Parts: sequence; structure tokens; C-alpha cells
Amino acid sequence: MSNADIGYGSDFGIEGETPGTYVNVAEVTRIKPVGYTREEEDATHLQSPDMIKEFIPALMELTPVEFDLNWVPSESDAMVDEIFAGGGNYQITAPNGVRMQFSGFFLSYEPGELTNGKMSATVTVRPTVKPTLLAAA
Repeated sequence: MSNADIGYGSDFGIEGETPGTYVNVAEVTRIKPVGYTREEEDATHLQSPDMIKEFIPALMELTPVEFDLNWVPSESDAMVDEIFAGGGNYQITAPNGVRMQFSGFFLSYEPGELTNGKMSATVTVRPTVKPTLLAAA
């Protein structure tokens, strides 16, 4: 039997005024967690065996976190406050309770077009440290 699950019940949280406590963003509809990519360096030389290029691993990069939410216009908007804050601590909680915590800063906060459909917004967060995975509380 598979252990696969759906994302229902996941949260994106912003650390509140009390360190270690996170306030969940309302009505999040999609979260793309931190990912990892690695560059490579060509280390080929004139004596590389069998005329095959040789590569070595180089620096890693943390990919941005993205999430979408149902946008409800308001005179006070936590996403606007966060992009102007210049950085903070964030937490993604999976349906099984496992938490991914990381520091970073908002790269973008973009409300979508106003149409006859649902209003939405997209947020992109750049992680600045390797995330920590924590067991379900």
C-alpha cells in the first residue's frame, strides 16, 4: 500500500512577535516548498579518460518557495507588511505535521487580475538558510 498523501491541511506560517510561534497565512491554495539545485563545474582536461568530459559538484542553491492564496483586499495586508519587512522566519507544515522552518525574504507579492473569477495572489519567498525539518508536534 502506498504512503502517498494529498496536500490538504498544509499551512504556510510567518513567525509572529513571539519567537518560535507562527501565524498561518489565511486561505493558502498552493505551496511549493524549498527545493535544492546544484551547479556543476567542468573538470575535463587533456588526459580525461576515454575522451569523456568530467564534472565535479559545485555550489548548491535553495529554490524559492511559492504559494498562492485567495486574495481578499484589505486596508491591512500581512503580505505587504512582510515584503516591506525585508526578511523573517517562515514555516511550512505538511498534512502529517512535519514542519519545514527557514529564514528568508519575500521576493514578490502579486495580486492577480481582477476578473469575473476568484481573486488570488502569488507570493515568492527566497530562503537564505538551509531549512530545518522538524517532526510533527
